[in-house]
Amino acid sequence: MSEQRLAHSELLKLKRWNTPTIYNGWEAITKHDITQGFNMEETRDYMPQMGAMIGYAVTVQIEPSNSSHPKTNPNAWNEYREYVAGIPGPKIVVVQDLDAPRVIGAFWGEVNSNIHRALGCIGTITDGGIRDVEEMTNAGFKALARRLCVGHAYSAPVRWNCEVEVFGCAVKPGQLIHADKHGFITIPKEDEMRLLEAARFMDDNECETLIPAARGSSGKPALELLQAIDHAAGQFGIQVKRKYGNSGEW
Repeated sequence: MSEQRLAHSELLKLKRWNTPTIYNGWEAITKHDITQGFNMEETRDYMPQMGAMIGYAVTVQIEPSNSSHPKTNPNAWNEYREYVAGIPGPKIVVVQDLDAPRVIGAFWGEVNSNIHRALGCIGTITDGGIRDVEEMTNAGFKALARRLCVGHAYSAPVRWNCEVEVFGCAVKPGQLIHADKHGFITIPKEDEMRLLEAARFMDDNECETLIPAARGSSGKPALELLQAIDHAAGQFGIQVKRKYGNSGEW
């Protein structure tokens, strides 16, 4: 990825929604499989108070149980940091722990999060462990991880700028990612430009059709309630189909 594809203002607007809302918008516009592209396994957001994060993926693999890696390439950290520094931000560091689901050592802690924050990274998604949660939070560095960990063991970059798999989801370098306490979603490049408008449309459509129908029919007989919801669902689907040609059911 040689340049940022969305304006910073667009990223800020996308950040205002939660990740399920981003998924709803993406679902309406994409030609990709809507059962793929997001975490298949449970993630844990260790800084939910920071809200959602959105950025472009930089990728790295680690294997904290293997003591040979630091010896094999003693310059790995410098080479990896040069790679991270060369990518426009905002960036989310996606770390595949080759020891997973075991957690032997943490790639993330106070020092590494501050270094990456200085390099334009806003957070991480790792299927390994993290430590120094308060210190990472103070650095403004958000983390979705498998669990906490005491030590770092032999945590060092093994491979980077490569496709990785975390929590059952493949992530390519440069992919746009939206993440929060629900998990994360990766956006194909061809869907990026329409994502903001689609998320806004789907959110407005829900607020103007399905939700009013449900709330407005509260307390009415069950049959009348179900008819109102069914009618609203039909209107919702019609609006989406008119806008995006999506034939899905709601």
